[in-house]
Amino acid sequence: MKLATEKDIAAKIAAAKAKLVVVETKPNPVAALGAAAFAATAAVLMAGVVIVGPGVQFDDPTMTVTR
Repeated sequence: MKLATEKDIAAKIAAAKAKLVVVETKPNPVAALGAAAFAATAAVLMAGVVIVGPGVQFDDPTMTVTR
């Protein structure tokens, strides 16, 4: 009985080790370009916030007609 249990445990350990094998994937160049574009867009937006600043107000220009 003990040998059968040890074989079951050995089989489970072997199955667990097989699941731990890491398959290497090739990097996707399109994903790299997308990440670079996202980073560039974020940098431009953050620079705009720093340049404009929190104290800037844009007044709504209203048209006044005088005769």
